[in-house]
This record gives sequence, C-alpha cells and structure tokens, in this order.
Amino acid sequence: MVRIKKFVFSPFQENTYVLFNNEQECWIIDPGCYSPEEKEELKDFIDTNDLKPVRLLNTHCHLDHGFGNAFVSKTYGLNPEYHQLDQVTLDMAPISAKMYGIPNVEDSPIAKNNLEEGDDLSLGSQAYEIRFCPGHAPGHVVFINHQQKHIIAGDVLFYESIGRTDLPGGDHDTLLESIRVKLFDLDDSYEVYCGHGPETSIGHEKKHNPFVQ
Repeated sequence: MVRIKKFVFSPFQENTYVLFNNEQECWIIDPGCYSPEEKEELKDFIDTNDLKPVRLLNTHCHLDHGFGNAFVSKTYGLNPEYHQLDQVTLDMAPISAKMYGIPNVEDSPIAKNNLEEGDDLSLGSQAYEIRFCPGHAPGHVVFINHQQKHIIAGDVLFYESIGRTDLPGGDHDTLLESIRVKLFDLDDSYEVYCGHGPETSIGHEKKHNPFVQ
C-alpha cells in the first residue's frame, strides 16, 4: 500500500508529495521546498519515518515545483525525472526567479531519465501509469495509480479549477483536451492530488468544474 504525505511549500503554496510504501521506499514528487526550514521539514519527515528516497519526479518543471530539486538531488543522490518537452521550462527557471524577485534559487540538475506516456513506474508492488497532459506546461505528465485509484496531477486539474495557461508553453484548448481525454476517462472515484490547493475527485470535477462542462 502506498501512503501519501503532502507538504505546502514556498510563497506559491505549492503541494509537494512524498509517496511511500511498507518497505520504506519513497518517491519525492515536485519538491517545492524553498527556504532552509522547508528543506529541513522535508528531510525530517523522511528521516523520522526511516524512508529511503528512490525517485525524484517532476510532473512539470515550473519554478515552484522544482525549488527543492537541487536539495533533494544533493541529499539523496537522485536526479530529477521529467518529460523531455519540459526541459525548456526547466531552462527558463532562473529567468522566472528573477521575474518574481526570488533570490538564491539553486539550479536543478538535468534529467538523466525522461518520462514518457505509457511508461509504468513501480513503487514496490504499486504501479503508476504516466500520462502526458500538456496545456499548463509543454511537458506536463501525471502519475496514476489504478490499484488505489489516485492521481498525482500537478497543475493540470484543481478543485473546481484548472491550471493557468498564460505562461510560456501553455495553451488553454490543449489543457482542456488533456483533462477530458486523459483524466475524465477515469472512474469517478479516483482521488486527485493537486499541485496547489485541496484534493478533489474525478467525479466531483466532472460535475462541478466550470472550465470543463
């Protein structure tokens, strides 16, 4: 069984997730820890629970979802994994940091392994399907666990909202298509862990999300 721990980090209020199993293996997804205190909070949870990080994954490479990539990489010897089409997003991170007036952002390492749609990643006995969901970012992916029926959705779908599409590489129609084709084909009971804000479900968003009616 996979358990999910959520942290809310940085001024962007980004959701960082640690997924871990009974064998104490864990994935760190979208580490948005910016301040030294936030980095220590993430490390303390991993240490306290005697977890072994085995993967550093990015749903996409916007600045707020990768503040902690360098820290996680240095601390646990992991390289980030993301879709190759989001390399351009990662390359823009230093420029984005200057635009937002955010100092002391460490450059993220570059992926040695890229994520592709249709790949299955295994955390112990639990498999996660990767689906390509562009629109918010050109290389955005989501991670779907069909056994436990949950999705790590990044900034594709939020509680009664969707990801913004006014950033470089974003496209509104493409995002709506990603949601309708790649997420709304799932059963209503699938729980959605979003990149910002509270959790939701596929069923709730089908009924109540004003952007995809």
